[in-house]
Amino acid sequence: MELKIEARNLDVRKSWLDKIEGEKAKLIRHYANLVLHLRVTIENTANHKEGGFEVRLVASVPNDTVVVKRRGEKVLAVLVEAFDVLGLQLKEIVRKKQDHKGAKVQGAVLGGNGSGVIQRLFPNDSYGFIVTPDAQEIFFHETVLKDMTITDLKEGDQVMFGVTEGDMGPQATYVRADKS
Repeated sequence: MELKIEARNLDVRKSWLDKIEGEKAKLIRHYANLVLHLRVTIENTANHKEGGFEVRLVASVPNDTVVVKRRGEKVLAVLVEAFDVLGLQLKEIVRKKQDHKGAKVQGAVLGGNGSGVIQRLFPNDSYGFIVTPDAQEIFFHETVLKDMTITDLKEGDQVMFGVTEGDMGPQATYVRADKS
């Protein structure tokens, strides 16, 4: 998981960094491979009428982004509350994904094959998403690419793929260029 910490109108304290690293470790332990990127922003809002501090967590997960904002007088307490809320939201995402197990993709049961179009690519992070004709999004990692690299792909390319149920929903077991 990539972590970025930002501070606005204040200097970040070591105790805050330690708390963030501890919470990151918990997220990895409980939601391995779910959170791809996490941005933590701590802002001193003393000049605002509410005062205090605001903590904003932005977590990128496959097919979604989770945003948590919390305000309070003490940064550590606000960090704890924000990470607790993030954990609950991630738990709900996992529950919804598990409810969809056994779902059909492209008319085939998960574990089958399909075709689609590259919808989004993140070559610097080694992954992307395929969209099927029935608007299902399929996650893929560059390690499943056959006879090509992620830099060979561009959004809009036709591909064939195998699909299985991953930790967070349907994911490709292989992706190959559709030469038809």
